[in-house]
Amino acid sequence: MIRRLGGLAQPLLFAVDPERAHGLSIAALKSGIPLCPAIPAYPKLELTVAGLRFPNPLGMAAGYDKNAEVPDALLRLGFGFTECGTVTPMPQAGNPKPRIFRLMEDRAVINRLGFNNEGHARALTRLSARRGRAGVVGVNIGANKDSPDRIADYEQGVRAFAAVASYLTVNISSPNTAGLRALQERESLAELLLRVMEARDEQAERLGRRVPVFLKIAPDLSEEGLADIAAEVLEKKVDGLIVSNTTLSRTGLRHRAATETGGLSGAPLFTRSTIVLAKMRRLVGPALPIIGVGGVHSTETALEKIRAGADLVQLYTGMIFEGPGLPSRTVRGLNAYAEANGLCSIAEIRDSNLQHWADRPLD
Repeated sequence: MIRRLGGLAQPLLFAVDPERAHGLSIAALKSGIPLCPAIPAYPKLELTVAGLRFPNPLGMAAGYDKNAEVPDALLRLGFGFTECGTVTPMPQAGNPKPRIFRLMEDRAVINRLGFNNEGHARALTRLSARRGRAGVVGVNIGANKDSPDRIADYEQGVRAFAAVASYLTVNISSPNTAGLRALQERESLAELLLRVMEARDEQAERLGRRVPVFLKIAPDLSEEGLADIAAEVLEKKVDGLIVSNTTLSRTGLRHRAATETGGLSGAPLFTRSTIVLAKMRRLVGPALPIIGVGGVHSTETALEKIRAGADLVQLYTGMIFEGPGLPSRTVRGLNAYAEANGLCSIAEIRDSNLQHWADRPLD
């Protein structure tokens, strides 16, 4: 019965506008209706990354639960962790509609949302209300479009959420806020990371807890750009990387909406994002945590991210096309793989295909 409910939801959501469908899916999760069977604990999938204990390596990426409305409901779908946001200091409406486009035959989505969210205060209220509950819940922080000092917005995000977030993600890689990706350039990145990590350390003294900080990067970077980011991340002692955000590339797309502006996510992003992941793993070495995201839509694609160098994996667009049962199926599949291959931990396969991916060209 639960599987039927989850299966019925997907075609109904496809029948309406993508943004309306997103709102309906949030409402369904808020209702508490079980959309898929609960999964048991799988010891072979448990991991400690950046000092945090994860029941399994699969997470919901930022962009879905922008306003921290349903983190616990997402965890009940089978995710080992979830990431709220992107949240900006002040509420903002984002870019004009329409701004989400499904590319059905490509199993992809183009969005140009532009950090639409309700702002720090609303998200902080919701996250404060869940204090004491189990589960890894990260917060993805961003800058307002019209901010006179975007780095100050990130500092403000650290100060706002350090007490309630399992980890923080500094998102400078969205293509939908003009000029934001310029913060990935080395000089700007150096100042950003210096100020963000100082803000984090100030909060650590106050809270008695050092919240991990991850940097989320774009897939549309050059080899030189990747090397610069790796150097700054290591120098500033950032706790980890998330690779990667959406892409501006449209290579190989068939749908008529492929010419729409915005960031592309979904299956076509898998190859490019996995190459960038592996190259970053090679640059930063084996110790730095990396979350792999982009094009994950199955057990095999999740496994391949890990083989390419990811400690943890995130998805979002894959669930649009595969339905709310995808996280549960993927986690069960990961455990079945570990069992079938005699692994003590799924982490044993990390980097096993690193050379294959890292040696591939970015073009």
